[in-house]
Amino acid sequence: MSPVMASTASLLKRPEAAGRLRQSVRQVDKLIAAGELPAVRIGRSVLIRESAIEYFIEARESRVKLNINRRGS
Repeated sequence: MSPVMASTASLLKRPEAAGRLRQSVRQVDKLIAAGELPAVRIGRSVLIRESAIEYFIEARESRVKLNINRRGS
């Protein structure tokens, strides 16, 4: 596969990106508009790199501490 095809294969449309993030397309649009999720415009299409989605998730990862109240113990 050529480098050009490899790089375009990793581009997702907004609905595909929304599916990966389990968010609405509108939420993806808000993230793009706020500059939190980088996107590229090619013609009329707005595309998001898979690597940008992975970075977006990793940057927001944190260790979640659950506070479970146990009754009777």
